[in-house]
Amino acid sequence: MTRAPHGGLVDRARPIAFSFDGRPMQGYSGDTLASALIANGVKIVGRSFKYHRPRGILTDGADEPNALLTLHRGARALPNSKAPVVELVDGMEAFSQNCWPSPRFDLMAINGLFSPIFVAGFYYKTFMWPAAFWERIYEPLIRRAAGLGKLSDQPDPDTYDRSHAFADLLVIGAGVAGLTAALEAARMGQRVILVEQDAELGGRLLSERGDVGGKPGVAWAKDATAELAGLSNVTMLNRTSLFGAYDGRSYGAVERVSEHLSQAVSGMPRQRYWKIVADHAVFATGATERPIAFAGNDRPGVMMASAVQTYVNRYAALPGQRAAVFAQCDSAYATAADLVAAGVEVVAIVDPRPDAGQVERSIAPIIRGEVVRTHGKCLKAMTVRRPDGSTHKLKVDLLAVAGGWNPNIGFASHLGQRPTWSDQLQAFVQDAPPEGMHFIGAAAGRNSVDAAMIDARAAVAALCRGVGIARATHTDRLAAPLVVSGSDKKAFVDFQHDVTVSDVVLAQQEGYASVEHLKRYTTLGMATDQGKIGQVLGHALLARLRGKDISAVGTIAARPPHTPVAIGALAGIHRGEHLKPTRLTPTHDWAVSQGASFINAGLWKRAQWYTRPGDADWLASAVREAKAVRSAVGICDVSTLGKIEIAGSDATLLLERLYCNAMASLAVGKVRYGVMLREDGFVFDDGTVARISADRYVISTTTANAIAVMRHIDYALQVIWPDLDAQACSITENWAQVAVAGPNSRTLLQRLLPDIDLCNEAFPFMGALEGRWAGAPMRLFRISFSGELAYEIAVPAGLGDALTRRLMDLGRDLGCTPYGLEALGILRIEKGHAAGGELNGQITAGDLGLGRIVSKKKDFIGRALAERAALLDPDRQVLVGLAPLDPAARVTGGSHILPRGVPVTAAHDDGHVTSVAFSPTLNRWIALGFLARGAERIGEVVNVASPVRGTSMDMIVSSAIFVDPEGERLRG
Repeated sequence: MTRAPHGGLVDRARPIAFSFDGRPMQGYSGDTLASALIANGVKIVGRSFKYHRPRGILTDGADEPNALLTLHRGARALPNSKAPVVELVDGMEAFSQNCWPSPRFDLMAINGLFSPIFVAGFYYKTFMWPAAFWERIYEPLIRRAAGLGKLSDQPDPDTYDRSHAFADLLVIGAGVAGLTAALEAARMGQRVILVEQDAELGGRLLSERGDVGGKPGVAWAKDATAELAGLSNVTMLNRTSLFGAYDGRSYGAVERVSEHLSQAVSGMPRQRYWKIVADHAVFATGATERPIAFAGNDRPGVMMASAVQTYVNRYAALPGQRAAVFAQCDSAYATAADLVAAGVEVVAIVDPRPDAGQVERSIAPIIRGEVVRTHGKCLKAMTVRRPDGSTHKLKVDLLAVAGGWNPNIGFASHLGQRPTWSDQLQAFVQDAPPEGMHFIGAAAGRNSVDAAMIDARAAVAALCRGVGIARATHTDRLAAPLVVSGSDKKAFVDFQHDVTVSDVVLAQQEGYASVEHLKRYTTLGMATDQGKIGQVLGHALLARLRGKDISAVGTIAARPPHTPVAIGALAGIHRGEHLKPTRLTPTHDWAVSQGASFINAGLWKRAQWYTRPGDADWLASAVREAKAVRSAVGICDVSTLGKIEIAGSDATLLLERLYCNAMASLAVGKVRYGVMLREDGFVFDDGTVARISADRYVISTTTANAIAVMRHIDYALQVIWPDLDAQACSITENWAQVAVAGPNSRTLLQRLLPDIDLCNEAFPFMGALEGRWAGAPMRLFRISFSGELAYEIAVPAGLGDALTRRLMDLGRDLGCTPYGLEALGILRIEKGHAAGGELNGQITAGDLGLGRIVSKKKDFIGRALAERAALLDPDRQVLVGLAPLDPAARVTGGSHILPRGVPVTAAHDDGHVTSVAFSPTLNRWIALGFLARGAERIGEVVNVASPVRGTSMDMIVSSAIFVDPEGERLRG
């Protein structure tokens, strides 16, 4: 163990057991996974992406490029988890990535021997030739090598939530600046939301030993947190990461709701996605410490100085016993002091600045110079070079690197605002951020506690008064981004992607001198930290190579998400069965009792078939049901078909313009089949139009297009013809509708409605009437989708279940059988009725054989474009029937239709199969499809082939109507 015997903010009374790569370990409540690994003496946590170099923990935050681990097993496995921000949980299992068999001994480290080959642009240069290798060799190899970690490939068992929040002031970051801003605004009565990615509020106050207002920083943060928690106008979201800034002053954040619990409470989501809208957002996001490029700067044992402070002070975890500090800024000296206070020997502070000797020497010996190389698999020693060129070696197992600070300003780039370079701060800043966005504290270059608090108070006071923030001149001095001389292949700029100084040099030599080109050519800044660690360093090196100031070279724009976001958090509950609202038909419970199997049809659960004893499979069930309809009587819930009521003095005129066939001549009490076209002349939807009274109609639509047709009608009334006196209302959910079909259907309905004369003369085919059943309104339509004598009866939705049960009771001796969508499909294919497979958005009324019903005497939506020459071409593919020459052959849906004797190629494609069914009436498989010049080719034998499935068979072309072509059954 390398845990200090005392100190830190962890709760030593609450030990936590966890494991890393199967090794049992112990931490404490309050630890992160990273601090617990350090306390257990773990140096190597994984391997780098390209060269598989051993890597240790580098940082203490979400910008960690090295310690990406997989948490948990099985379906809950979470790859690429950043160890410094993972709260330690009892029983947690963590596993290293990108190595085999272990991080200490990785066979793929052989890649390091090929580092002279795997340079910037390697993929672009290597995988260009020969072109034939790309799909079969190169792409599979690249895909297999790409990425870190591995998904479980199992369904995620966790749930995710989403919420919305509104505030006068959104504060991001709960360090001294953020807490001060939140307190000031809350005391002025503002609605405040405080977002902090850490479990504890306090930011760097938890990592440092300084005072705030005369009391220890940790105590001040605790008091501030307590005051905020007691205010009703403050919402504190800890364990919450802001990931994006968007238009309309809206922000996206993800809250880790239960990941810190060893066992989540039932019903508690794993994460919650927040959409936050705020008048103003104050970004107290702090600053990220910069690395320094030198040979071996990626070696385990080399850490950022600020991270060393965090692990020593907050967690009492000692990353080493004999340390050195490479200081390019004054904050490094606080790290050295904290190490000494924790009992760690600091052998030297290496500072290359000319005034290094003016800094207090009592902490540790100061060497003016720079670290040029480290040694050992894990850090064992380092080589220091003085200004005179002399070098000497120091034995150390920890090197804290302090290369200066980059204010965290990337969120402004999400809204298109580019940062500018500050010579005074030697960093990129946002002095003119987007409207409503304000940076304070270290994010504005004010690194000291006093400067951050003054800045926060001034900013909030100005915002509450509704005036602009008058920003003071930057006072803090940040370090210049130090770069090494030469082109060292082991001096790393981007740790995760193994981008070295030599890669940047090569990119510049080959003409990739723009920062955007440099990013893509070398992958600098494309890792999971998005360049937060090494990007400015890389751009400074590019500027030096080009002989320009870094302000002229610039930097790339950050893009959301600021930190990685789980797709599950974005989806929320909208996945699986919850992807869309589930709607149950009025007869759902009855269908369940009848053994129905269900399918998602649009938003509805519809019965697909009803299993009965003796049914071998679903096809046997569907065939049995179809036979019952043809020979006796069947009932089917068709409530999901769209139903729209249209009324008004101009209702008839509206329907004339919506449908391509005539509607004005439709008599009251009659039903007519109708076809709607889109504006481009293709079929939009088909259904029936029933005229209930002189100025009132009920139209039906397909289930899939119920919403689209309603939207289409609304658009016509509101935009195209707002002067029409007509109103449309969707009544799909208001009425239950049941189809009663078969030779015995009239007998059954007469028993249900004894007071209504249903004889053929009194109620002929395509008739409609209104009446009452069970004391409620009832509508009856004599229409048939099955081709049999059939009716559809509609009652209020609440009576649908009772109606169905009553029909079954009355029809037991008549052979009444429930039938589902599969049987319905068989019946409609036998009758040649078009449905979803045929109405694919590329079909005209003429293609369906309905050209004769298209009116030539009126105007309607789609008429002009329907008359385009290409849509009237006699060579177009039209609807036909198909039957295999071999009665035992089974047809495959989606197959292509070609002339016999020609190669199965696209050049000979004459059409395709749209719908397939086994016809119990014909005792063979049949199909519908579209065939070029199909009306002329009735009786021709064609080849129907599926190259994907490897099938081919001869089929004979026929009329699309296989059963009762004269329509005698449905009119009987």
